[in-house]
Amino acid sequence: MFQKIRPAMAEVRLDPAEHAWMTDAKTREVLAALNSDGQKEDRARFVGGCVRNALLGEPVDDVDIATTLTPDETLKALEAASIKAVPTGIAHGTITAVVDGEPFEITSLRKDVETFGRRAAVAFTTDWKEDALRRDFRLNAIYASPDGALYDPFGGLDDVADRQIVFIGEARDRIGEDHLRILRFYRFNAWYGRQIDPAGHTACMEMADTLSDLSVERIWKELKKLLAAPDPSNTVKAMQEGHVLKRILTGDIDFNLFLAIINADRGKSRSPEPLVRLAALLGRDGAAMASVCEQMKASNAERDRCAAMTASADSFGVAAVRPGLGERKRSAVLYHMGPEAFSDQMRLAEAAGAGDADADLAAAAHWQKPRFPITGQDLAAAGVPRGPQMGQQLKALEAIWVDSGFTLTRASLLERLDGGTA
Repeated sequence: MFQKIRPAMAEVRLDPAEHAWMTDAKTREVLAALNSDGQKEDRARFVGGCVRNALLGEPVDDVDIATTLTPDETLKALEAASIKAVPTGIAHGTITAVVDGEPFEITSLRKDVETFGRRAAVAFTTDWKEDALRRDFRLNAIYASPDGALYDPFGGLDDVADRQIVFIGEARDRIGEDHLRILRFYRFNAWYGRQIDPAGHTACMEMADTLSDLSVERIWKELKKLLAAPDPSNTVKAMQEGHVLKRILTGDIDFNLFLAIINADRGKSRSPEPLVRLAALLGRDGAAMASVCEQMKASNAERDRCAAMTASADSFGVAAVRPGLGERKRSAVLYHMGPEAFSDQMRLAEAAGAGDADADLAAAAHWQKPRFPITGQDLAAAGVPRGPQMGQQLKALEAIWVDSGFTLTRASLLERLDGGTA
């Protein structure tokens, strides 16, 4: 794709036949509704991530559409076509069309009247360039007509070819309009960039203190997206060296362990795990992870996972969590920890140099926890009184059962109880 772009930039277009998201019946239904009066000029064009990713050869997940229609006109056009319309952000011009359960975000062309660092007062326009001017990066301001013709007012195609993230106009102005663009700059570099644009990086460093004006929820969301990139190491290193990372993360940084966990995954069919990578970046420090989760208002599920991946082995009642335990010991650890905590700790241990975790991770991926065959009712029937003694007996029998590799039957376990060996 990149070799094709450079020689004849003016001729570049998207071929709808090569991009199913452009020709999908649901997409066409939405476009037909917006262009229902048969005007020759496009009233609706694709924009943003779908165009960018198509040009980069990356997967397209969401289809965003820009239109010269006002929000009220958009609502009327969708309703006339019997398409469900949800006014998700109507004050800022955004309507979500839903066709057979698939959402399409449709936004009226806008220009900023006044900006406030994270939000803006906007006015609607029919000028495509004015709309492009309020976007963040040049490669995000490329529009595609339904037939694939491209409108690129700021040279975004050059940035696609170079895999470079460049602010539209002055970087400081774009950041001043929306402070979240600092993190978006680094996130897009982690996902799509080849080399960080010096001017953009300098502006982000100089304005990093404005990140304190953002909600921690938005920072947390961007940080996780950044760490989910296939290889965000160069970007994170730039953020660290530019003193941007310390604006959003408390605790000491272990960049070597962070690099190690990325390198350990390289060339393998493992999905990037942002929270595990964060644990590596913080040196597997449970207190630092807990502090970040508290600061970022992480969900309870995220807090629990972060605590489990940095907890000591004995807190789970097992001797060690490291690659190469052997099948029986591994099964016992999996039983006590569960596959998620087991896998997270294995990946961190592997990154720390404990050995290759492929076999352990494969076992965890297919793990199904066996059901302990003894219940309190079984012990009560055997004459064990309810209370602490019953709990102790259950725990002892379960330990025997796990040590057997989960092979002892209910009858065998009850016999051990009768014999007093439990």
